[in-house]
Amino acid sequence: MPEITPQPLNDEEKATYEWQIWVPGFGEEGQEKLKGASVMISRVGGLGSVVAYELAAAGIGKLIAAHGGNVKYSDLNRQLLMTYDWIDKPRIDTIERRLKDMNPRMQIIKYPENVNEENAKSLVEQADIIVDCAPLFEERYAMNAEAVRQGKPLVECAMYEMEAHITTIIPGETPCLRCITPEKPPTWKRQFPVFGAVSGTVGCLGAVEVIKLISGIGDTLASTMLTMDLRDMTFHRFQLHRDPDCPVCGSL
Repeated sequence: MPEITPQPLNDEEKATYEWQIWVPGFGEEGQEKLKGASVMISRVGGLGSVVAYELAAAGIGKLIAAHGGNVKYSDLNRQLLMTYDWIDKPRIDTIERRLKDMNPRMQIIKYPENVNEENAKSLVEQADIIVDCAPLFEERYAMNAEAVRQGKPLVECAMYEMEAHITTIIPGETPCLRCITPEKPPTWKRQFPVFGAVSGTVGCLGAVEVIKLISGIGDTLASTMLTMDLRDMTFHRFQLHRDPDCPVCGSL
């Protein structure tokens, strides 16, 4: 788990987070850890926007956001940090604007580009925890490999149509993304059917996983995959196992 230096709360912060400080096992110490923590989110879109918004609301101290391109009309059904008045403008700027509206105290480091093999190292270096919300396996594999190299926990979230899944990767302890999905599925496409409410559901769960990793409250989904089919509201948990021959984490 990441070693985070707690940061003392001022009176305004104590008032803002009072109700979550009341949560048993969390307390003021947990809130101070959130303030001292840094989280990197890859793609702050349909899924990542909800992760980012909930973490901003919870009092995360620093957020590293990576998301390229300009806002399009097709973003607006699910990317809750994008707005009509920002069409054709950089996504990363409205991400910063909307998150600062929620939490002006949070430090935001913004990158107007998606994760790739060239920038993954510098992005991961800046964070205690990584959250994967990217749609493309090229991005996800690059970030997974770098998180494993640097020993950073990674919360892996994904969805398709009415289905979603989430797990937490702890390098050296749990399977990594390459263990779970050794090769990019041949049928996977950049554009796919999606409801914003489904993205939001797994996004909220991703934010909870981050809060648990930072504060130590509860049990994470380490080595466990949680899957859900929201067509009939069925949820399943199953154990994941490391691949000793995995080219990314097999030698750890």
